[in-house]
Amino acid sequence: MKQVILVVLLVIFLFAFKNENIIKHRNITKVEIETLVQDSTLDVRALEIVKAEFTGPIYLTSKGKLGIIMPNALYRHVDSLKNKTVYNHTVNLSTDSLQLNFRALAVTKKNGFGITIGNPALLYSLDADLEKNKIVYQENHDNVFYDSMEFWNEEEGIAIGDSIDGCLSVIITRDSGFTWTKLSCDQLPKGTENEGAFAASDTNIAIVGDNTWVATTAGRVYFSPDKGKTWEVFDTPIVKEKDTEGIYSIDFYDALNGYAIGGDYTKADDNAANKIKTTDGGKTWQLVAQNQNPGYRSCVQYMPNREGKELVAIGFKGIDYSNDAGESWKHLSDEGFYTIRFLNDSIAYAAGAGRISKLLFKE
Repeated sequence: MKQVILVVLLVIFLFAFKNENIIKHRNITKVEIETLVQDSTLDVRALEIVKAEFTGPIYLTSKGKLGIIMPNALYRHVDSLKNKTVYNHTVNLSTDSLQLNFRALAVTKKNGFGITIGNPALLYSLDADLEKNKIVYQENHDNVFYDSMEFWNEEEGIAIGDSIDGCLSVIITRDSGFTWTKLSCDQLPKGTENEGAFAASDTNIAIVGDNTWVATTAGRVYFSPDKGKTWEVFDTPIVKEKDTEGIYSIDFYDALNGYAIGGDYTKADDNAANKIKTTDGGKTWQLVAQNQNPGYRSCVQYMPNREGKELVAIGFKGIDYSNDAGESWKHLSDEGFYTIRFLNDSIAYAAGAGRISKLLFKE
């Protein structure tokens, strides 16, 4: 009898423990937007969150500026209009003879890295101290155009750009960003005509462990299981007939579940064939939320620690949310941004034309 009671108690305990670890189903109904930096000259598509000496966003602009926002920092100024404490430090990497346009940014615990669009492509190792910023890679070609950057770990990183000589441009570092090497076309799948990536939100690359996915203007997804050593490519059913159509943003929650969004920014309300998902690691993709909003969006991201169920899509037409793995969407705000990064499952930073903001998602 005592053994039976012990077994029953053990089952009850295990069931209760399991229930405690089940993530509560949420239904986000609103987003509160707090503007941290407002400047009509700002145009930001490269944004990351630093989690080192301080926690806050770092950004690069189309005018060549590097910015670091430190909420509640030791050295700060008070914005009397909002009565908020925000320290925003910027340095200008552009000079009279060199006007820089950044669309891609990646950070490690030790460094930040940004690469410019256009010819020449200049990849900078970044530091808030202007004297420590330096060029670590340069590429000269009439068609050079880099779109996105990410790191697998503290030593290894990747940047991707538009096709040159028949294949995507892919550069990789294995030494913490000190040197970068471009892959030759015989190391990559053959590109389609004029295949590239949209430099709209710096989210053309998704990384989970050693797995890497790259989304292109041709509506294709390149996949590497070994941190860029070998590659294969998969087609998707996303809309891609025009130069302004294709995949604008991709994200993966884990090694199997991923989501991508795009459309046509010149017809931003069109919502046909612009949202796709995969459950087999990107080998096959299915259209979802077909002929349902949102239309064109420049960025999609999974909310962290939500079992791959909750996503946010963002663009100049507003902010949208899904709690069913992207099968359906709810419009939360008409406020426009280009790109978003999550701090946790309720707080994110977003950047766009003229401002950088903190977003709080609420039920």
